[in-house]
Amino acid sequence: MLALALTRRIARPQLAARLPAVARAYSAAQAKFSTDGERVIHEKLTEKFKPSELQVEDVSGGCGTFYQIIIASDEFKGLSLVKQQRLVNQTLKEEIQGIHGLQLKTIAPK
Repeated sequence: MLALALTRRIARPQLAARLPAVARAYSAAQAKFSTDGERVIHEKLTEKFKPSELQVEDVSGGCGTFYQIIIASDEFKGLSLVKQQRLVNQTLKEEIQGIHGLQLKTIAPK
């Protein structure tokens, strides 16, 4: 697992500073999800924001009660951090009602 994390940091240095060592980074073309919740959230965010980077991870151990999301999208340019996160929260309104916690990081690419 450590070797995989190090490989990801070397192969994708632009993500290294933003992702935890054991995070799963997904592209729209090649997404493998641990849970259905990850898949649903990924699909909704991809459809709404067309992100350049997106990571969705169920960090609750697979029970779907806590998610970590990192999303970078041009849709966030010119918006405050609060407005960026409100957009994501509105998009995931139905999913958020059924979970216990959400860790969200939004990024406006330069």
